Amino acid sequence: MSWGGCDVSVSEDGAHALEKTTMRRVILRLVPFLMLCYFFALLDRVNVGFAALQMNKDLGLTPAMFGFAASLFFVSYFLVEVPSNLALQRVGARRWIARIMITWGLVTIGMSLVTGPYSLYAMRFVLGAAEAGFFPGAILYLTYWLPSAYRARILATFTVSIPLATFLGSPLSVALLELDGALGLKGWQWLFVLEGVPTVLLGIACLFVLTDKPREARWLGDAERTWLVGRLDEEAARKKPIGHISLWQLARNKYFLTMALVCSGASATGSTLSVWQPQIIKAFGLTNLQTGFVNAIPYGIATVLMVLWGRRSDRSGERRWHTAIPLLLAACGLTYLSASGGLTTTVVAVSCALVGAYAFKGPFWALSAGWLSAGTLAAGLAGINAIANLIGGGLMVNVVGLVREATGSFALGMLPVAALDAAAAVSVILISRAHARETQAAALAA
Repeated sequence: MSWGGCDVSVSEDGAHALEKTTMRRVILRLVPFLMLCYFFALLDRVNVGFAALQMNKDLGLTPAMFGFAASLFFVSYFLVEVPSNLALQRVGARRWIARIMITWGLVTIGMSLVTGPYSLYAMRFVLGAAEAGFFPGAILYLTYWLPSAYRARILATFTVSIPLATFLGSPLSVALLELDGALGLKGWQWLFVLEGVPTVLLGIACLFVLTDKPREARWLGDAERTWLVGRLDEEAARKKPIGHISLWQLARNKYFLTMALVCSGASATGSTLSVWQPQIIKAFGLTNLQTGFVNAIPYGIATVLMVLWGRRSDRSGERRWHTAIPLLLAACGLTYLSASGGLTTTVVAVSCALVGAYAFKGPFWALSAGWLSAGTLAAGLAGINAIANLIGGGLMVNVVGLVREATGSFALGMLPVAALDAAAAVSVILISRAHARETQAAALAA
């Protein structure tokens, strides 16, 4: 087909080839490196659950004391996360993500020096402040580079580091516990030291690998850079449900608050299981090494399925049900956990819960980023994640510890988390319908 002497099909093919080449270069340059960084962020979170297999006895920690210590991470994380993301927006991702990683790596190494519950409380609180901002900062950074059509699959691929960190980190962490007594250090001390050092090195590498904005990407060709900047500018100009508003207005916005609640369900599921799951599994009489390998199974399953679910969401362009269905699966898994009595049924229940919690992430963050304007993106993403971590990690991790101490059952403590997942699923369906009605009404008024 020709138009004015020009072959339109060739032009379209050329545009498609340019898009494909550009996005391949962007993805290969940024996503694997950020996944590696996030892998160590998650390893840093889950290692306390494995350290507890030795550390709790050495430090004289009860389940409630350990739950409180674990939850303090999320309290400081909540307090610092939004300011951290705003700083990233001003300073630039390259330097700020490097600062975050170097700081939290050093604090993780310092965790090996704790001598009792109070020093553990202090270090967990400092660790949360040090790490705050990495995840929403990385999500914000990726929105600078990814057109909307690529976000669910790439964000799902990026967040696959979450289950992957536990899938690989479970046997790694218990193997490090076997260093108990080497050079006079306990196994749990080696765990913190040897998982903190790579984080510092990756933080330094951020300064050389990351580029702040597409306009500055000299590793893209001129045509590639022009296409990407134009595509992102075009999308940024579209009207969003959450426009350019102040932080105070954002904090009262119904879309923002609902999405924070929705994210809290998945966050609570992932956080409580990462902290308590090793102890739940070991209660069946397994050794530390056996616990590590069995603990990895649900995360291996979740690693595969969350990527497939994110790809499905991008292909269909549907976000609402791709966000809600995983939350319902997580609620069912945690409810089943409370009724399971054997190791096999426990692994099945936990697998369902974790598949739901992680398959949720790609579609959800694509949906959230699509609803936030450029002016509210940094604070909005950080605020959603901060509130979710405070409720999911700070509150629910404590709840499970208190219920465990009062009843002797971890599974009963998971029921409030299941209820939160169910409420989150209903909420995302309702708010999406409200957005659709408002959009339709605005179109008719125009």
